[in-house]
Amino acid sequence: MFNTNESTSPVDAGKEYEVTIEDIAKEGDGIARVSGFVIFVPGTSVGDEVTIKVTKVMRKFAFGEVVE
Repeated sequence: MFNTNESTSPVDAGKEYEVTIEDIAKEGDGIARVSGFVIFVPGTSVGDEVTIKVTKVMRKFAFGEVVE
């Protein structure tokens, strides 16, 4: 039985994380990982060390934005 209220994600929407962009997705977004969990971060490049705010958490990945 799948419980949709239970998150297996190590990140939470609205929280900030220090990350390093490790790769670039096909769409051009930077890819960071927190505990192996993928976060797509638009406007970043490989090697960028940035503070991000998670904007949306899905089951297998999340989206974030760079905190200015």
